[in-house]
Amino acid sequence: MPKIEIYTKAFCPYCARAMRLLASRGATPEEFDITMGGPKRAEMLERANGGTTVPQIFIDGQHVGGSDDLAALERAGKLDVLLAA
Repeated sequence: MPKIEIYTKAFCPYCARAMRLLASRGATPEEFDITMGGPKRAEMLERANGGTTVPQIFIDGQHVGGSDDLAALERAGKLDVLLAA
């Protein structure tokens, strides 16, 4: 299973949706809660090329995008390929 990282905020429905989709594929991402900002938020902004919305998802260091992007990968049949790497 590749390394999966996800930046989230508390009470974020898109974050919860992304986490459920990943869990349904047997993935256990490393979650960074940036609700209160801080250095992890700054890290996310840098890694996501200025992306400010959550979640921001990375699979093996590759920026996947947000919840809608993850769902689009799943619909296209590409998510399982990324997770099998």
